[in-house]
Amino acid sequence: MAFAIDTYTGNGNTTSFSITFPYIEQAHVIVTVDGVTKTLTTHYTFSNSSTISFGTAPAASTVIKITRSSNRTARLVDYQDGSTLTEATLDQDANQAFFMAQEAIDVTEGSLNLNASDEWDATSKKIVNVTDPTAAQGVATKNYVDTKFTADINTVNTYKTAAETAKTAAETAETNAETAETNAVTAKNAALVAQAAAETALDTFDDRFLGAKSSNPSVDNDGNALVDGALYFDTTNDIMKVYNLANTTWYQLTLTTSNQNNVNTVAGQISPTNNISTVAGLNSEITTVAGNNTNITTLAGITNLANLANAHAAVSTVNTNLAAVQNFADVYRISSSAPTSSLNAGDLYFDTTANELKVYKSSGWAAAGSTVNGTANRFEYTATAGQTTFSGSDNNSAVLAYDSGFCDIFLNGVKLANADFTATSGNSVVLASGAAANDILMIVAYGTFQLANISIKDLTDTPAGFGTAGQALVMNSSANGLEFSNASSAEVYGFEKYYNPSTLVKTVTVSSVGGSNKYFIDGVQQDTLELYEGNTYIFNHPSSHPFRFSTDSNNSNAYTTGVTVNSSTQVTIVVASNAPTLYYYCSSHSGMGGQANTPTPANNAVRYITTNQGQDNITESQYANFDDVLFSASGFVFSINTNGNLISTI
Repeated sequence: MAFAIDTYTGNGNTTSFSITFPYIEQAHVIVTVDGVTKTLTTHYTFSNSSTISFGTAPAASTVIKITRSSNRTARLVDYQDGSTLTEATLDQDANQAFFMAQEAIDVTEGSLNLNASDEWDATSKKIVNVTDPTAAQGVATKNYVDTKFTADINTVNTYKTAAETAKTAAETAETNAETAETNAVTAKNAALVAQAAAETALDTFDDRFLGAKSSNPSVDNDGNALVDGALYFDTTNDIMKVYNLANTTWYQLTLTTSNQNNVNTVAGQISPTNNISTVAGLNSEITTVAGNNTNITTLAGITNLANLANAHAAVSTVNTNLAAVQNFADVYRISSSAPTSSLNAGDLYFDTTANELKVYKSSGWAAAGSTVNGTANRFEYTATAGQTTFSGSDNNSAVLAYDSGFCDIFLNGVKLANADFTATSGNSVVLASGAAANDILMIVAYGTFQLANISIKDLTDTPAGFGTAGQALVMNSSANGLEFSNASSAEVYGFEKYYNPSTLVKTVTVSSVGGSNKYFIDGVQQDTLELYEGNTYIFNHPSSHPFRFSTDSNNSNAYTTGVTVNSSTQVTIVVASNAPTLYYYCSSHSGMGGQANTPTPANNAVRYITTNQGQDNITESQYANFDDVLFSASGFVFSINTNGNLISTI
């Protein structure tokens, strides 16, 4: 099997051929067609590292050979003292020698070699460019044998003529025997010589022409080996055959009856009607039909093609109204994102992502109905460093959707001015300046609707008459209807400090210290870690030293709460509330780890909250949650309770 030779046979259509062997440079790949070397970029190109493509497909029956010829005159790698040895450098140097060795083996295997019987074996291949023999044991060429055979036939003919002449002379001598006895003896001797020569020539002829036989003979008429150029008449196929000693094959010299009939058929199409010329004149039309082969095959595979033909009138109607059909296609579209071209006020598209119909206004796309189901929707996103566009699922898996112009944007609790953001698409918000990592972006989307002008007395489950001034409708004591009562105060809001957790990445390496391997956390040997509750820590470690946690320094009790083994080189821990003091260790080797404390973190952020949710009174414990500032509506009375804490009542 060849190491660096790929051989293909062209079919007139195929242009791409695979390279099954590796190589160092494209220049080392040699491409030939029927022994003629082709030029890169002129005749072919590399589609990829394992495929070449010809600009024109090689003709049918041509032999395409792709071989590798690595640089044999210069080394590709020159080592220098003090240089850094890389795997790529060593591989390239070794590959150059390895590839040349393979190529030498390919050349040897493709040469004429001795077989197991110590005989030269051409493996059924033709041997060409051989000169005629000059020595007694030289190899005979076909030209030499053909020339020799012709000479032998001429010799036989000469001897035959001489024999006939001798026979005539003998007959004349016999007639004149009495008067020419001496001449008769001489003639007899000449006849004997001629006879011997004729018999020799006849035997030579007998070895060349074997006569009539029903199958290919394997030896001549004397049982000897066949000679190159031997002839015989094949009575089975009624044809003459000649023997090719080079490949030990009999070849026919005339057409078979079947082949002759085919020739006669073709001749009949040329004269007198010359149908072949007619077909040749339709070459462009035939080429056009061939180019539509795929479409023709597709039509042939349509089972309901007759139904389409029967619907011709309907198709004609659509064609007549094509402008209206196309206009509808421009006005109404279905898409997963907002169209950006060929837009006119009033255009519609169904948003398959938000599952709603939208209309194009002067301000952009907006929901045909309200995008918000109710009065308002809230969305919360945690920003990455420099993030400007916020869309899709938020921190609570809610997909952002809003009515253009009906939303408020807050960054870390601060409401942004209209100039600080763009919110017109209905499914994304774009900040004018990128947010910082872990910034909180909140979006409040308001539902759009129009209130109907209806009298409150026309509502069901309401009192028949109006209440007094300042009263409002509230649920009655039985919780089964509405009644007028004094209005309650507004909700109370305040600010609360809290801890906003973070995600941190730790790099774990291993080095030998005093003959024993030790963990180094971000470069510090067996560092005592401070893993704050609520935070997420990602540890990237060597695969041969699995990083794990335990609750004791002996590492006998594995700790798995919030621990996820992501891969053979990464572990994640989300530190739980009230987590115990932990110890990190290598699950494959002892004495490598250290301690990991789990302290409760101090607050690092502030947020606003409402505590009473519409309640009339605020309890001591509720008020205790207000860390900094308290806001209240009028009507609240503040006082100190028996424990010395501030409370509020109406």
